[in-house]
Amino acid sequence: MLELSVMNDFDLIAIGDIVTDAFIRLKEAEVHCDVNRENCTISLPFAEKIPYEDVFIVPAVGNSPNAAVAASRLGLKSAIATNIGDDENGQHCLDKLKKEGVATDFVLVQEGKKSNYHYILWYADDRTILIKHEKFDYKLGNLDTPKWVYLSSLGENSLDFHKEIAGWLKTKPEIKLAFQPGTYQMNFGKEKLKDIYERTNIFFSNVEEAERILEIDTLGIQELLVRIHALGPKIVVITDGPKGAYVYDGGKTLFVTPYPDPKPPFERTGAGDALSSTVVSALALGNDLETALKWGAINSMSVVQKIGAQEGLLSREEIEKYLASAPAEFVVKEA
Repeated sequence: MLELSVMNDFDLIAIGDIVTDAFIRLKEAEVHCDVNRENCTISLPFAEKIPYEDVFIVPAVGNSPNAAVAASRLGLKSAIATNIGDDENGQHCLDKLKKEGVATDFVLVQEGKKSNYHYILWYADDRTILIKHEKFDYKLGNLDTPKWVYLSSLGENSLDFHKEIAGWLKTKPEIKLAFQPGTYQMNFGKEKLKDIYERTNIFFSNVEEAERILEIDTLGIQELLVRIHALGPKIVVITDGPKGAYVYDGGKTLFVTPYPDPKPPFERTGAGDALSSTVVSALALGNDLETALKWGAINSMSVVQKIGAQEGLLSREEIEKYLASAPAEFVVKEA
């Protein structure tokens, strides 16, 4: 169980599963897409020995750990509330978090459990992720009153845990909630997580995830924004891959262009996490929404130049340097 009792004054506490990613860089594969390149599949020879180019092991990642690391690099006091197994992979995750300056006060080691481990099939500049969330015993203790809670991916047995989180947040109206639904949170459906959506200050997803949450295909961006906003979030952010991101607050819609890549993307894992967590961190630092969106786009650009979701995350000074030299076409404008 995740028993939390430490008093604190954190700027951000991220709640969600932590994982080790094993990137397997493929040499021989085929990608098949429809005419719009929106629905693609990767093919590998069956019952064959398939050469791969390299493998990279990246501990302490996942939507919520990525958010905690991004916040720490930007100068916030951040922590992660998560579970690991009593194994070597779990220890590697702890070591990495401490190295990044992320507090591990709320990390529980569960005896007899394995730490989460995902495999990433990396081909060209994109990836397919094979995921498995261990069935941890989720329980919320005392997180005191952080300025922000960043809630994201949890396991398929975590529905009651979400109800506990929602109940706790009702007693802490001063806490702001960022919600970036993960796979099983989308599987639960919007009705079962109704209290979470209604309590959310800022929501993040990509276009495909928003359609999945709403159980509707091929809606336009504006309609997606409006319908997600109707679920309760005060601000809705929907990313559209390398095209940019859209933001809706119930009144106006903004669009942030992507920050131009200095060179072709190397690997796209964590681009959405970088934008989401950086926007929240910038807001926590007192910036307005338009500045926060620019920070997020810059960090997203940086992350895809590296392997994994964290290596490319920037400091506040680095982001401000990119912002100061931003090209004229990098803007936030009304859509």
